[in-house]
Amino acid sequence: MEKYLNAFVESLSGSLNWTWNSIIFEVPWYQNYFWGLILISLLVWGLEIAFPWRKEQKIIRKDFWLDGFYMFFNFFIFSIFISGFYKWMELGFSAFGLKLNSISLMDLSSLPIWAELLIFFVMLDFVQWFTHVLLHRVPTFWAFHKVHHSVKEMGFAAHLRYHWMENILYKPLKTLVVMLIGGFEPEQAYIVHFVAISIGHLNHANIKLTYGPFKYIFNNPVMHLHHHAYHLPKGSYGVNYGISLSLWDYIFKTAHIPNEDGETLLGFEGDDKFPKDFVGQNLYGFGKRND
Repeated sequence: MEKYLNAFVESLSGSLNWTWNSIIFEVPWYQNYFWGLILISLLVWGLEIAFPWRKEQKIIRKDFWLDGFYMFFNFFIFSIFISGFYKWMELGFSAFGLKLNSISLMDLSSLPIWAELLIFFVMLDFVQWFTHVLLHRVPTFWAFHKVHHSVKEMGFAAHLRYHWMENILYKPLKTLVVMLIGGFEPEQAYIVHFVAISIGHLNHANIKLTYGPFKYIFNNPVMHLHHHAYHLPKGSYGVNYGISLSLWDYIFKTAHIPNEDGETLLGFEGDDKFPKDFVGQNLYGFGKRND
């Protein structure tokens, strides 16, 4: 028991120290997720201000500060608190002989780093796409995912407005991808991290981008706006589930872009009764619901 307690405390302390060292610039710049997130956010916000798609939408839009808090809560505060539990999971898997490379389906060690990162990026994105589909199809998961879909005015910070339970669902799957591709060092994934954050911020930004012919590969603000639409195609649980890549939606016939005017009503049925504050939204999925 002492082993697990020490591992929990050490992991918690390590995450806290890493975050603090990031804030005071004591980590390599290319691994500084704290200031990297702020820089990407400011750049995309600047694009929103300079090239607004919905021109009547205010620069400080509805729930701007709430979404800003979600960004730092989900990426740093919650990550610190949950790190000890993830360490317990790692120790538990190790006790059964499961390590990062124990179930690998391929060995990437002989490939150049760019190829390793590309394979990791594509595999991770597919797993996230599939998880996203489940968030819409499974009622219990949808209750948590409603937090993300409660956005009524889209902006870059809405990217990270999500219930903390989604971290619990996505993190093990990300670890699974790393386990499946032997020879890949997770420490190298900072490039994928920043690319994914940039694409995610842009997808939620008040900017009209489609990337031309590349729209069939990369997710974009026009496509993702319709994912948040209040009115969905009849019989559909959702559309445009792509995270960074749109190609999965085209492959599996879940792509839907009825227009590009940016005036789509956002939300979901009954969202007028959905909690408006952070605490209420994060307790919602655990309570009694009429959905």
